[in-house]
Amino acid sequence: MDDMHPSQLAGTDYREYTLTYFEGFSRRVLVLDIEKSYPDGKLIVSRTDTKGIITHANQAFVEMSGYSEAELIGQPHSILRHPDMPAIAFKDVWDTLAQGKKWKGYVKNLRKDGAYYWVFASAVPNVRNGVVEGYTSVRRKPSRKRVNECVPLYAELRAKETGHGL
Repeated sequence: MDDMHPSQLAGTDYREYTLTYFEGFSRRVLVLDIEKSYPDGKLIVSRTDTKGIITHANQAFVEMSGYSEAELIGQPHSILRHPDMPAIAFKDVWDTLAQGKKWKGYVKNLRKDGAYYWVFASAVPNVRNGVVEGYTSVRRKPSRKRVNECVPLYAELRAKETGHGL
């Protein structure tokens, strides 16, 4: 997964972060305070293998992420990780899926151009002949009320993770 570059951004007033992922690699991300609204009536659908590598991305996913389909396929789903998201949220996703259960929750995603978008996500294991072969995630337009409730909660969780009080 490549670092982000200022030439990719939809603006110039960005913040820079270095994210370290569960898989052990780091990536430089550039973040704008620009929200892209989730379009009415669209569902974002993606599938990954058991390691979280994207194997399928529908057109709505391509459009909302700002990446091309070719750029998404073969990349870790964490390419969309926004630095405002607490790591504990993703631990919960993987722990729930490992138990064979459906996970759902609100996620703030980072676009290729540095903007962000919120989703209400559901993820389920894809089981064939009793073996988990990967995961499918469907994202819907989120409730603005619930997003507004998540913002301070996620900030508090991130502050605890980084050791910085609010």
